[in-house]
Amino acid sequence: MGWVESLQRAIDYMEEHLLETITMESIAKQANVSVFHFQRTFAILTDITVGEYIRRRRLTLAAQELSNTSCKIIDIALKYGYDTPEAFTKAFRRHHGLTPSQARNHHGKLKSYNRLMIQVSLKGADPMNYKIVEREGFQVVGVKREFSCVNGENLIGIPKMWNDVHADGTNDLLFKLNNGQNKGVVGVCVDKSCNQSEPLIDYWIATEYSGETPDGLMKLDIPASKWGVFEVHGPMPDAIQKVWKQIFSEWFPSNQYKPAGTPELEVYFDGDPWSPDYYSEIWIPLK
Repeated sequence: MGWVESLQRAIDYMEEHLLETITMESIAKQANVSVFHFQRTFAILTDITVGEYIRRRRLTLAAQELSNTSCKIIDIALKYGYDTPEAFTKAFRRHHGLTPSQARNHHGKLKSYNRLMIQVSLKGADPMNYKIVEREGFQVVGVKREFSCVNGENLIGIPKMWNDVHADGTNDLLFKLNNGQNKGVVGVCVDKSCNQSEPLIDYWIATEYSGETPDGLMKLDIPASKWGVFEVHGPMPDAIQKVWKQIFSEWFPSNQYKPAGTPELEVYFDGDPWSPDYYSEIWIPLK
């Protein structure tokens, strides 16, 4: 099964089970990837979390039933996963900007989020510069924090972590310690979801270093791999987010490679990260 087909299969599975309790494990299984990697890929491509997509789709369908049927509001609330009319009304108002009763009486406009269909995009207008490299395993040293991926908590916590390492001097220390082939400071996501009740990651801010681990830092071994190394040109964070989306929406669908599932790297080099000329890289292990 190809990469696009497996992702679409997972989306189709969500749609077929919208009226049931769906676990992230069962969704990711349809795409044959880990919970973390499915959630991350989905968010990169759609700019929303899996949970938010399910919520939007349920409230879209609930609005259609309110407008087109005579079913009781309490029955519709229960059907779409809300235990009380109050909880349903609160979520419905936040999403649509009006109450279920107003929707039933056709007062106001409703928002419709349609079923997702993954399409291969071969635009070509914005060329991607990349290379394939093979490296033996290497070591990085740095700091790490654990984040939950539920409700996008990692998307809030990781930028704060970067602010902290710049403020406390850790970022400057990592640049000084670097003695490896890769001369930047790296951001690394390590999936910890296995045997956990919720998707967790360790996020590292580190640098390539060989030798005894310096005081106050920790060591992470990066396994040997074939890597896709993608150039990023432009200010953070917009430039790197754009390239991530290109990789998954354009590059992977048109190549024979798939993500290997081991830790991916964002590599930040010395310089002004908000400059339009800033250079960084994305390293993705391939299979």
